[in-house]
Amino acid sequence: MFMQVLNGSAQRPMRPFNKTLLSAEPLVYRAGMRKRREARERAVQFLFQHDLNPPEDLVSALNQFWDAQRMSDFLESHGPTWGERVNLPPPSADESATRLFAERLVRGVLEHREQLDDIIRKHAKNWDLHRMAAVDRNVMRLAIHEMLHRDDIPPVVSINEAVDVAKKFSTADSGKFVNGILDKVKADLLRPARTAKETAV
Repeated sequence: MFMQVLNGSAQRPMRPFNKTLLSAEPLVYRAGMRKRREARERAVQFLFQHDLNPPEDLVSALNQFWDAQRMSDFLESHGPTWGERVNLPPPSADESATRLFAERLVRGVLEHREQLDDIIRKHAKNWDLHRMAAVDRNVMRLAIHEMLHRDDIPPVVSINEAVDVAKKFSTADSGKFVNGILDKVKADLLRPARTAKETAV
């Protein structure tokens, strides 16, 4: 430690500078972004299933979807069970937060789907909505919903996330296609593209 001297008198020793304090906040931010990416991927997966085979009961369909996701994650980390019954532990805090964020997006997309599809048709000239790749269609629905109805998320974040999810789950050209449509949507927005309001979720 260093001894600080002021006006000729010794003061309390100074603690060494801790660089971790400066790096902690970006690490937390990046971790949060990773969880939101995972939530968006789950939301797109559910919306894809819903698009191709609409369930009669949304709540039951969501519960079955999340049970299947948790079982898949368990088997991936623990290996095959060879027919043994598996009792999954209660969801972790991270799993619960991912589900909460994803389900709010899913419900928002389903609630506003007619509006979202009209916007896609407006900007996707010479494209029939139902001839698009189903993943691309639902990725764009999700991103446009965020841009219109989630002012706690900057539109550029919604676009970047959509492009990456499309590249991961759809075709080689999907990222460019999705980016082109969403950029046109962003141009029509009446709010800043790079800032967001602070909210709890």
